[in-house]
Amino acid sequence: IPNDITKKTPASFEPSLDYVVVKWPRWAFEKFPGADTTLTSAMKSVGEAMAIGRTFKESFQKALRSLEVGAFGFGGGKLGGDELPDDKTIRSKLATPNNERVFYLRYAFMAGYTVEQIFDLSKIDPWFLTQLKEIYELEVELKRYNLKAVPLPLLRRAKQAGFSDAQLAVILKAPDLFAVRTARKERGVGTTYRLVDTCAAEFEAFTPYYYSSYGDENEILPGKGKKKIMILGGGPNRIGQGIEFDYCCVHASFALREAGFETVMVNSNPETVSTDYDTSDRLYFEPLTLEDVLEIYEQEQCSGVIVQFGGQTPLNLATALKKAGVNVIGTSPESIEAAEDRRLFSAILEETNLMSPAHRTAMSEADALKAAHDLGFPVLLRPSFVLGGRGMFIVYSEDEFKAVVRQAFDVMPDKPVLIDKFLEDAIELDVDCISDGTTTVIGGMLEHIEFAGVHSGDAAMVMPPHTLGKAMLDTVRAASHALAKALKVVGLMNVQFAIKDNQLYVLEVNPRASRTVPFVAKAIGVPLAKLAARVMTGSKLADLGFTRELTPKHWCVKEAVFPFARFPGATIVLSPEMRSTGEVMGIDADLGIAFAKAQAAAKPGLPTSGNVFLSVKDSDKPRVVDIARQLVALGFNIYSTGGTVKVLADNGVPVHHVAKIDEGRPNTVDMIKNGQIQLIINTPAGQIPRQDENKIRAAAYAHSVCIMTTLTGARAALRGIKALKSEQLGVKPIQGYKGNVVTI
Repeated sequence: IPNDITKKTPASFEPSLDYVVVKWPRWAFEKFPGADTTLTSAMKSVGEAMAIGRTFKESFQKALRSLEVGAFGFGGGKLGGDELPDDKTIRSKLATPNNERVFYLRYAFMAGYTVEQIFDLSKIDPWFLTQLKEIYELEVELKRYNLKAVPLPLLRRAKQAGFSDAQLAVILKAPDLFAVRTARKERGVGTTYRLVDTCAAEFEAFTPYYYSSYGDENEILPGKGKKKIMILGGGPNRIGQGIEFDYCCVHASFALREAGFETVMVNSNPETVSTDYDTSDRLYFEPLTLEDVLEIYEQEQCSGVIVQFGGQTPLNLATALKKAGVNVIGTSPESIEAAEDRRLFSAILEETNLMSPAHRTAMSEADALKAAHDLGFPVLLRPSFVLGGRGMFIVYSEDEFKAVVRQAFDVMPDKPVLIDKFLEDAIELDVDCISDGTTTVIGGMLEHIEFAGVHSGDAAMVMPPHTLGKAMLDTVRAASHALAKALKVVGLMNVQFAIKDNQLYVLEVNPRASRTVPFVAKAIGVPLAKLAARVMTGSKLADLGFTRELTPKHWCVKEAVFPFARFPGATIVLSPEMRSTGEVMGIDADLGIAFAKAQAAAKPGLPTSGNVFLSVKDSDKPRVVDIARQLVALGFNIYSTGGTVKVLADNGVPVHHVAKIDEGRPNTVDMIKNGQIQLIINTPAGQIPRQDENKIRAAAYAHSVCIMTTLTGARAALRGIKALKSEQLGVKPIQGYKGNVVTI
C-alpha cells in the first residue's frame, strides 16, 4: 500500500518526525455548575485541540491558544496575568488534576517553586516542567523591555518558543497584536510554513499539509493557478460548536473543489474530517486566531475567506479580518454584526415590520437590573456574540437575577448583555434558509417539542412543524424572506421564532450556518452547505437548480444527547444554556415512531410497560392529569409524591404514593436504583432545580431510565409509546426517503 503523502514509501515505512505534536483536551465545566472538575479515569473533556511545531515549547503554546478559552499561550490572556493567587490555591491546583492546572504551573514558577517542588505536588514529569519553566523564564526576560527596545535575537527566540503576537503585546506593553506583527516583520521575524511529510524530508511530500514555525525555510508549494478560497473551521469541539459545523466546512470544500477553486482549510481540531489531508487542496493545522489566519491568507494570496461555516469562532474574527484587508465572502461582516447588535437589529425589525419580545441592553449590572424591572419578570438574560447559550438564564425574581447577572457579563467582557422579556409557554421554531442575495429559499422549518426557553441545541425538534397551521407557516416564510433581504444574506441564515397567542416574534437571526443544517439537508435530500459555498463564490440558486422550498412527506425528529452521567453533582435541567454534546435523528412515516426512534438512538428508549414516576411543578399539575390518565390506559402504573398524588387521586387517576427523599425509605431514588421505574416525568420548580429533583434526575441518568423534564416532552413520549404499542417498528435507508418531498 503506497503512502499518499510521499507516493514512494509504503504504508509500512516507519514514520520519522521532525516536528512535535501536542494534543490538549477542551473541557466545558462552565456548562455544568456544581460538577466535580477533578480529572479522573472517567473522561470529562468534550473536545480537543492539536498543535504542531518544531519544538515542544512552540507546539505547547500553540495548543493552549487553540483551545479558545481566552489564553494567549502559557501566559497572557485569561489565567495568564501577573496577579498571583494565594499559596494554598496554587498547591491545591497542582496536587489535584484539574482543567486549570496547566495555568497554575506558571503561577507556581512566579511564586518561586522549583521543578522538584512542583513535581512532588503534581507528579508531572520533570522534563515537561523544565520546558515550561524555560518558557516562563523567557517571559521574565522579555518583560525587561518594551516593543521598541526588545533585542532582535530575543524576539526571534520568543516567536520560536511559540509566543503569539497577542501574548507579546501584553508582555512588551504594545498597543495590540498588530503593533507586534508590524514591528517583528520590519525586523525580519516572519512566519514560515513546514510540510507534514512523515519522513523528516527524506522523501518529497506531495500533500500540502502545513504547520507554522519561525525558521529560515518556507516549504509552501506553488499553487495550481486557480483562485484560492480559505475556509475557517470551528476549532476544538465544545458544547455549542461541534461536528455539525465541520460537516458544513467539509461540504464547502468539496463543492468549491468541484467548481474549480483551490481550497485552503484552516483548523486545529484533529477529530474532524476537515483536518484530513485530502479533504482540501491545502490544509493548515493552526490556531484560529487573527494572527494565524492573517498570515496564512497573505502567504497563500487567497481570493477570499469563508467565515460562515465554522460556528462562532470564525464569525468573531470576521470584522477584524475585513479591517485587515481580507475579502470576507458571502454575507458581510457588517450584516453579521447587525444581527448581533441590538440597536441595529431593532432597526431591521422595524424596517421589516416584525416584532421581537420587549428588550433592553446593558453595560453594567445596575443597568441590567433596572432593565429587568422595567420589562417585568420573567426575563431572559444573555450575553451578545456567543454560541451555545453560554451565560444565558431565565430569571423569575430579583434574587435569581442578582445570583447570575455577573456570569452573563463575564462571558464576553466589554460587550453588552441583552435582557429580553421571556415569553412563557410560547412555541419555538427554527428556520434554516439559503440566499444568493436575490433569491431566498427556506431549507427547513423545525418546530421545537419543548416550549421556548430550552436552547435550540438541547430541544427535541420535529420537521415539518406538526402543530402550526398554513396561515402561520406562511407568515413565518414571509418573515424569513424579509429578514434575508434586509440583512443582504449571501449564504446560509438561521432564524429563531416564537409564537405566542398567534403572534409571531423574532427571537434572533444568525446569518451563518446553524447546527441544524446537516439535519435539514438529510431531511430534504439537498446539500445545503454545498449550495451555500457556491452562492458565496458567485453562483445563483437558479443556476444550481434550487429555487423552491421542499417539505418532507415523512417525519424527521431531532433529539439531543446529554453527558450528565459524566458530571456527578451538576445541575440537570433544560434551559437557555446548551448542555448537549451530540444529537440523533429519527425518520419515519409516523410521527410517534419517528420520535420513538430518536429516543432509542439517544438512549434510553421509550418503555412500553412498567412503572412511571410522575412529579411536576404546581403550574403543571392541572395539565399532567390527562397524560397520567392515558399512561394508565396504556397499562402503566403511576407513582407520585405528595402534591401530585393528591391532584391525580382527586381526578380519579389510580396512583401509588412514594416517599420523597427526605421522608424515609424506600423513596423515589431507591425505586430507580432497584429497576422499579421505567419512565420519569419530572418538571423543575425553577431555574435551579430543588435538591430532590436533581438527585432523581442524576439517578435516572446513572441507571438509564427514560426521563422527560417538560410536559410537551412527556406528550411526545406518550405519542411515541402509543405508536410502539400499536405499530411494527420498520427500518428504511435514508436514500429511500430521497425525493419524498412536497414543493411549496
